[in-house]
Amino acid sequence: MSDNIHDVIIIGAGISGTSAAKLLHEEGLDVLLLEARDRVGGRTYTARAPSFKYVDLGGSYIGPTQNRVLRLAKDLGVDTYRVNVKERTIFQAGGPSTKYVFQGSIPNFYNPFVVMDINNVCKVMDECAAMVPPAAPWDCPKAAEWDKMTVKEWIDKICWTKTAKEWTIILTRLLYAAEPEEISLLYFFWYTQSGKGIMRLASTDNGGQERKFIGGSQTISEKIIERIGKDKIKFNSPVVRVEQNTDDDVIIITTASGEQFKTKHAISAVTPCLLGRMTFDPPLPPKKIQFIQRVPMGSAVKSHLYYKRTFWREKNFNGMAVTGGLVAIALDDTKPDGSCPCIIGLIVGEPARIMTTWTKEERKKRLAEFYAEIFESDEANHPIEYIDNDWLSEEYSGGCYVGVMPPGVLTSFGSVIRTPHGCVHFAGTETATEWAGYMEGAVQSGERAAREIMYAMGKIKESEIWQSEPESLDVPALPFEESLIEKHIPSIPGFLRFLSLSTLIVAGAAILMRNRSIIEQVKNKLTDLF
Repeated sequence: MSDNIHDVIIIGAGISGTSAAKLLHEEGLDVLLLEARDRVGGRTYTARAPSFKYVDLGGSYIGPTQNRVLRLAKDLGVDTYRVNVKERTIFQAGGPSTKYVFQGSIPNFYNPFVVMDINNVCKVMDECAAMVPPAAPWDCPKAAEWDKMTVKEWIDKICWTKTAKEWTIILTRLLYAAEPEEISLLYFFWYTQSGKGIMRLASTDNGGQERKFIGGSQTISEKIIERIGKDKIKFNSPVVRVEQNTDDDVIIITTASGEQFKTKHAISAVTPCLLGRMTFDPPLPPKKIQFIQRVPMGSAVKSHLYYKRTFWREKNFNGMAVTGGLVAIALDDTKPDGSCPCIIGLIVGEPARIMTTWTKEERKKRLAEFYAEIFESDEANHPIEYIDNDWLSEEYSGGCYVGVMPPGVLTSFGSVIRTPHGCVHFAGTETATEWAGYMEGAVQSGERAAREIMYAMGKIKESEIWQSEPESLDVPALPFEESLIEKHIPSIPGFLRFLSLSTLIVAGAAILMRNRSIIEQVKNKLTDLF
């Protein structure tokens, strides 16, 4: 047992766990990572083969304002490249008749009522998100009201047009890998706040999906392990028991194989729903036990179809298609040097649950047919290679991208999300206050949990646990400029009120013009008064 004593033990070797390990290692502490899988990276998973070089089957996108992960990547020597958005993008809510081809972030809808409706939805999202405290969404003045509602109820209430409703449903499904009726409205607004507003959160250019890592996102965790030492991690070691001896503050951690490790401090860097697989002694507090039962993972399948050439670019498409069909979003995943032409497809929410019942060959065929219709080319029906990853079947993730919160969870149980249990601290992207659900959130949460331990050891002040991050000089955030129309266009209710008022004024003027005596009476009365 003497060989299994460490200063800090971290459960989970995803980006959250490895970033915590790196920070603690740099402080001179003896760290051990216990990983259930046979690899690092967690929900970042990079497959490698000569035919496609590398491909991210899990989390992969980064962008401006995600400064911690950008700083970490630069320190580790991992470069980024921009996702291709030069040509035209496609939005298709239903069948071909609902297809819009455009350049920029939002489709050029032809119906002015749709434009008013979607513009209003985006404004309200940002206005409501700004009211939510990032570290304590349950303290929002409207927390109780919003946490009782689903996003679906809000969409039905705020949207006046069918297209705006479909657009918002697609956006929700795309961002959370869940259906609008499954998500709390408070959580929805908090997540928007966490991602720096709806435009930053949902955009590719200048947004959360602007860039990818050369070599794949799993490279981040792999390079951390190279730096701190391969002897600092044990693979195939799912933790089943965490026992704290309150007399001497020793934590005994037991893995599924029966191996035991001792430490004074521990970090759990796994998603909340996986905590239920571990036995804690003493038990987790009641609210924490209730919390981890109520945070299911999103449903996502990530697919890649490889082709001989980028036929979509030849048709002036950039490979991006946002749809209400099988694929929530397709993106060009061709390597930055132009090799390995590829379209990535994210299948999320209910379509992902359906897709998991199909064979791999059937998934390949249906996706190819889908792209043939979307990109208007039979060439899409003839991929040369197909690879995907069903995150719903991942035993040590349970889904992807992130643990989502149904109504009632944040206000009733959310306050315990980061609260340590004795000397066990909690990380993971779900516990982040910035870019939760993204790699940036994973880094923030891992480093915060590491600093909690450093504070407990007397190495730093309490005020140093939470730290802001300077903006990346390599990937600066540009403002999203609103056009005059976007700034001043009314909502549909506002337009109707204006129309009604204008009608009343015109009608009133017409009546007055017909009755000169009324005009004279009003004029004489005003003369008497003033």
